[in-house]
Amino acid sequence: MSQKTFDGQYQPINHLLPVWKIALNRPDGMDIYVETAQSRMGTFNNNTRKVLLWVFEQFHTWQFLVAIGGNTFRLIVLLTLVSIMFLALLSGLTVYGLFWKNFKAVTEKRKLKGTEDRRFIHRYHRQIGLCISFILLLFITSGAFHLIVQLRYEKDKPQYSQLINRNQLGLSNLQLPIADSNIKRVALAQFNGHTFYQVTNTKKQILYFDATNRTELQDGDKLYAQFLSKYYGDDKTAGNPVVTRIGQFDNEYGFINKRLPVQRISYPDGRNRYIETTSAKLAAEVAGIDRAEGLSFIFLHKFFWMTWAGKDIRDIVSMLAALTALVVSLLGFTAFIKNK
Repeated sequence: MSQKTFDGQYQPINHLLPVWKIALNRPDGMDIYVETAQSRMGTFNNNTRKVLLWVFEQFHTWQFLVAIGGNTFRLIVLLTLVSIMFLALLSGLTVYGLFWKNFKAVTEKRKLKGTEDRRFIHRYHRQIGLCISFILLLFITSGAFHLIVQLRYEKDKPQYSQLINRNQLGLSNLQLPIADSNIKRVALAQFNGHTFYQVTNTKKQILYFDATNRTELQDGDKLYAQFLSKYYGDDKTAGNPVVTRIGQFDNEYGFINKRLPVQRISYPDGRNRYIETTSAKLAAEVAGIDRAEGLSFIFLHKFFWMTWAGKDIRDIVSMLAALTALVVSLLGFTAFIKNK
């Protein structure tokens, strides 16, 4: 069936809309989402992944708060909790740093007397917490930075749309000066007062031919990208931009953005806009703080600094780090209850 909006199973992180949802008659309940306009897959979910998506949405990003007070309310609540976690980490390190000699003296005295260790939970909480304090700091600071940047996001500008009259097409697309065998896709693009046939060839090059006289527009894709960038932009972007074709993902324009190839429009102030001209969509916009937040999130929160070890090892290490943080929290909570 056709799907024009995101939901719990096809989330905004997938970016591509509209898509077709194909539900396969299989024991694992596999659903595949396909964007037919560009012949690409949005994502796929089996029953296990559907459950994990729900768990992540409810217990990690706390989407249930949106229904209570909106997305800004959700972000503020999460930022408040993350701030409390940071203060708890800071206070724990401070207490341990100031009183570690006292803890050491008590331990040595207990060993000399041969008495039973009744505060082993407190000791394990301190020791394990100290060992992973740096990892916790990475999780907390990058998460807080991510939330702060999300709070400052403005509402997206509406998708660029165009209305082309039949009389603006002076010739048929069958009359274009390019062999049919080299054409992968044909669309229409209207900008700078002209209407063009937008042709994607088998080499993934995007060409533009005037719809009235078949003349090819040189550097047409760059010119169209600049036109779209002005539409999606604001008064902050001044000066002559540099336009570069991006054919693969990198640290700034990562796989999460889904769309390739794109044109990167780089402005003198350091702002980059990534435009997918075949869909006339703004794939991503990266300014100074966005660039810093993106790098901190993928390297500090998602452990991309361990990419050298491979995805499986990176995922295992991040899961163990999160599990250890949970253990420290449970030990701390247990110690707090015992003190009562």
